[in-house]
Amino acid sequence: MDSNVSDKPTTDECLNSDKLEMEDLEQEQKLETSMSKMKILKNLLVVSFAFMFLFTAFQSLTNLQSSLNREEGLGTVGLSVIYGSLTVSCMFLPPFIIDVLGCKWTVAFSMLCYILYMAANFYATWWTIIPAAVILGLGAAPLWSAKCTYLTQTGSWYSKMTGQTEDDIINRFFGFFFLFFQTSQIWGNLISSMVFSERGDNVTNDVSEEDLLKCGANNCFGDDISNNTNLKKPGLNQVYTVCGVYVACAFIAFVIVAIFLDKINLDKSKQESGKRRLSFNLLLETFRHLGRNDYQKLLIPLTLYSGLEQAFIAGDFTRSYISCSIGIWNVGFVMICYGVVDATCSFTFGRLVQYVGHIPFFILAYLVHMAAQITLLLWLPNPDTVYVFYILAAMWAVGDAVIQTQINALYGYLFTDSAEAAFANYRLWESVGFIIAFAYSSYICTGIKIYVCIGVLNIGMLLYGVVEFLDRRGKSKSFDVTPSK
Repeated sequence: MDSNVSDKPTTDECLNSDKLEMEDLEQEQKLETSMSKMKILKNLLVVSFAFMFLFTAFQSLTNLQSSLNREEGLGTVGLSVIYGSLTVSCMFLPPFIIDVLGCKWTVAFSMLCYILYMAANFYATWWTIIPAAVILGLGAAPLWSAKCTYLTQTGSWYSKMTGQTEDDIINRFFGFFFLFFQTSQIWGNLISSMVFSERGDNVTNDVSEEDLLKCGANNCFGDDISNNTNLKKPGLNQVYTVCGVYVACAFIAFVIVAIFLDKINLDKSKQESGKRRLSFNLLLETFRHLGRNDYQKLLIPLTLYSGLEQAFIAGDFTRSYISCSIGIWNVGFVMICYGVVDATCSFTFGRLVQYVGHIPFFILAYLVHMAAQITLLLWLPNPDTVYVFYILAAMWAVGDAVIQTQINALYGYLFTDSAEAAFANYRLWESVGFIIAFAYSSYICTGIKIYVCIGVLNIGMLLYGVVEFLDRRGKSKSFDVTPSK
């Protein structure tokens, strides 16, 4: 045995080993960022299709919760629990899960949490819906953070390959994604309407004037609705059919991601890999971004409104206006109109923003949502004016298309160097909006909810204007967008 042989490597060996590791990392990074344009576009299509299938089930089931599970407010309480759980998840899980699993498998396994919640609706009780809602909420934050990070990262690579600006490409990617995403309103609501329409053939739609007076802005959770046949729950066979189709759609989404989505390495992941732990420090990571970015603070009200307005159209508009006056079997048909307009506008606005900028679209969203909300306050829903339901749904969809695509793109543009933390904040504050809306859903009348939406919308748009002004003026010294190290 050679006595000079040591179990410990020499200094030269350590240096050579480190050098080889660095070369391997650089080579891997080079290969990852050299993903072809066609491959990037293929992955964009895969993500978009998968989310379309998943939210064909989830969004449509959400639209029905306030009507299907109205007893003791189980439906809206469950939705509130989802977004409360999502808020906690935003603080702890996304960076850790993405670091451990990568974007692809974070998206895939998070989808399983949605499947569990949909399955719980086969037997909707407090002991099934609430635990499933908690699990879904925990999985939702990693799902959306991973999706946003994936699109932002691949969009950044694509912009370098094509010589176009990151803002333009990210806008296009999110616009394309939301084109598919918003069509989920069409397919899911078509399913529910076709199934529940059988009930509509056997039930008269003669609602008394007294019952109609309790619809719309006047609708309150404690009202006596025993005489309103429109609000009676469909038969179990129909509920089981709808839930079964939705579970199947969600499972297809999981399969699409698991088989067809390519894994990626984030630009910063090599530097930060292994540094993230599931600990109290992760709770601070989301708020460090918030504390060091004044733009992020200013965008909180507008991000809150994103949650409030989605909760209102899904929970209050469907129950207080559609179900109450023209029946639950019409919820799907009206929301199909909402989905078609939302999908079309999402794609169109994502393409046009590069020519006119964000501001004209945010102004458009403000005008149409203000007009819709004032109309909802003053108009008493009536079965004789069914077309008004479709007009209001379309107006709301135009504003939602702007808010969904442009806020996502704005976050991607302003916070490119801290995308994960920024999108975690986005989901955090949007989910707070959902929580507020669903939490007070069973306690205040619809008219008051509309006033809340109007107030938050005005504050959010005003502060968004401040962000645009400061960004165009070169970011004054007191507003540092890039987190300090």
